[in-house]
Amino acid sequence: MKKFKELRELTGRKPQGQVVYDKKHGRIPVKIMKDRNEFIVWIDGDRLESYKNQREAEKMAKEFVKQYKGKR
Repeated sequence: MKKFKELRELTGRKPQGQVVYDKKHGRIPVKIMKDRNEFIVWIDGDRLESYKNQREAEKMAKEFVKQYKGKR
């Protein structure tokens, strides 16, 4: 039986672009990558959203992680 992570890799949604932010908030890895004219937020290997500037992307990533931790 295949695991969810293997299935996700088969779908082809892989981070592309240049890494501009790569840190862990708590124990959750957060990456922000610049691709064309947008900043794409990846949290724990899943694409969250794309934003126009890096500051907004960092702010929303922190907010999402804070809410994500509260639901666990």
